[in-house]
Amino acid sequence: MALALPAGFRHEAHDTLPSTSAEAFAKARAGDAGNLWITAGEQSAGRGRRGRSWSTDRGNLAASLLLIDPAPAAVAATVSFVAGVALHQAVIDVAGPALADRLALKWPNDLLLDREKVSGILIEGEKLATGFAVVVGIGVNCVAHPEITGAYPATDFAARGIAVEADALFAALAVRMASELARWDRGAGFAQTRSAWLARSGGLGEAIRVNLADRTVDGRFADLDDAGRLILLRADGRRETISAGDVFFAAAM
Repeated sequence: MALALPAGFRHEAHDTLPSTSAEAFAKARAGDAGNLWITAGEQSAGRGRRGRSWSTDRGNLAASLLLIDPAPAAVAATVSFVAGVALHQAVIDVAGPALADRLALKWPNDLLLDREKVSGILIEGEKLATGFAVVVGIGVNCVAHPEITGAYPATDFAARGIAVEADALFAALAVRMASELARWDRGAGFAQTRSAWLARSGGLGEAIRVNLADRTVDGRFADLDDAGRLILLRADGRRETISAGDVFFAAAM
């Protein structure tokens, strides 16, 4: 696929891959300088959060962006919010502004359509001799979606009668990601990214349940802190800061 990328970015397209993120890390270990997009028409062994598998059917988007030393290690993970904002904007670029009210970002890394998961974002990092490699993996359900028992409900754009073609979405995403990375400014501009993410968030101010590794907590989604952690307002008035967990809205509990 021939594509004019923003200045400083490259693209390597594959017909099939086990994992675009695994391929991106292989490039990093071989000395790639980063700002490299890897896409695949079909992905057989993609990864989700907490080791979950995520296959990508043909017609869906599987893309990973390799970044080398994108930010100080302490703030590098906030690139997840950069990707979320960029993806939200890219979908609207392709599908039209009327879709905006049906889209929402769910903490920490999902894009929802009508409150069902239509995309996941996974941020992974690895320390290499040449620098800290960060891979932003993005999978979007354009024409099909997996049936995952016990997980947050999923959907795809085609199932909702919305035409989102994978190549067109990637072209828009590449442009939006470059713009949002510039705003993020190696983490120094995260306050702006945070505001943009919150403006597109789902569940802010609502009752939610968060499944943690060792327990489940209920409360209201109050805010994000300056590191991107979720602030949960408990029934007794306490504010609990959560670094990682699976969020469910009240209607899905």
